[in-house]
Amino acid sequence: MPPLIVADQVGKVFSGGARTVTALEGVSFEIQTANFVSIVGPSGCGKSTLLKIISGLLPASSGNISVNGAAVAGPLENVGMVFQAPVLLKWRSVLGNILLPVEFAKLDIASHVDKAQALIKLVGLEGFEEMYPHELSGGMQQRASLCRALVTDPQLLLMDEPFGALDAMTRDELDMELLRIWEERKKTVLFVTHSIQEAVFLSDRVFVMSERPGRLLEKIPIDLPRPRTLEMMSALKFGEYTLRIRALLAGAGGASASSAGSTM
Repeated sequence: MPPLIVADQVGKVFSGGARTVTALEGVSFEIQTANFVSIVGPSGCGKSTLLKIISGLLPASSGNISVNGAAVAGPLENVGMVFQAPVLLKWRSVLGNILLPVEFAKLDIASHVDKAQALIKLVGLEGFEEMYPHELSGGMQQRASLCRALVTDPQLLLMDEPFGALDAMTRDELDMELLRIWEERKKTVLFVTHSIQEAVFLSDRVFVMSERPGRLLEKIPIDLPRPRTLEMMSALKFGEYTLRIRALLAGAGGASASSAGSTM
């Protein structure tokens, strides 16, 4: 089966006034359908920029990105995105926020209400459909954000540090929730995180990036059984993966390597 995503020598340069910043340089990889891939690297290494290029929200300065065999030339339709902040509209209910992409895509809202309700139940928000963002905890807001990303049933899910601002217990809970949804729905997930442990716990592969300009240092397959359990984090093999990734980051001059290994 051909890969879902192919990146070929992707680079990105930002120019503003007299200053030019090279964010990404020579990034190449392939991602198969239904794979869960995490990206770790120092702050400012271009992880979020790479997600935006894959989604078509930013053009690459050099190289090429293709999804489903077609070059990405603009915003893709079959993509869901989840950001670190839930970005919920404060004047809309949980259900109203979840249905927002349906409205933007000019799809039939009535036919998507059942899908939205099923997602609400799936993430444990049943009974909160008519509540507003300020009435929800941070974890509940991110659950709503995840539902919003999935409501149009996208093939690809791009997640930019979605749980980074949450407390450790809530983050563990949402990591488990995300894996449960992924195993049930078989989406292809590209997940940016600063936590080495989170990356190893969630992923089939972990992409390790250098400091800016961001390059791919290594693509590490994670050979841990599924379904994953939190107890696996105390296993020797899990620790070996985290140490290997931390060493790569430290060796590449990643000053934030220690914070990248922070606990979930």
